[in-house]
Amino acid sequence: MQTTERLAPDTARAAAWSDLLRSHGRRVTKQRLAVLDAVDRRPHSTADEVLADVRTALPAITLQSVYVVLSDLTTVGMVRKFEPPASPALYETRTGDNHHHAYCVRCGTVADVDCAVGHTPCLTPSEHHGMQLLTADVVYQGICADCLAAGPAPAQSPSTAD
Repeated sequence: MQTTERLAPDTARAAAWSDLLRSHGRRVTKQRLAVLDAVDRRPHSTADEVLADVRTALPAITLQSVYVVLSDLTTVGMVRKFEPPASPALYETRTGDNHHHAYCVRCGTVADVDCAVGHTPCLTPSEHHGMQLLTADVVYQGICADCLAAGPAPAQSPSTAD
């Protein structure tokens, strides 16, 4: 019998996720619960990172299965997919609000940024094209504190720029 490194999601979270899955007409499966647990514990994870985490509980799960579960959970709104520039998609369980992300262009660190309160003209479109707009996605790109402390980015030599 194979054991896992960590226990299943705590009972309260698993019960809440189970109820939510059922409310969306989805079956409660160990794969869905394991993916939700992995994404919830490590927000802004790639599918590969989710796979590595889920495999500690379900060693036989495939990357394709993780992608299928992530896609389905995104469709029903239990997981949010975020696609930073020049990076694989990232997933988080923080849904239902209009938060944004700060993305470090050096190391890829991502942090949540709550939606600005007050007058924010860049988030008020000049035209809505007949759509009922629900959210505005803003990606703040910059350099995180750790990268700034490490000093300037190394210059790219002409021979490595190709």
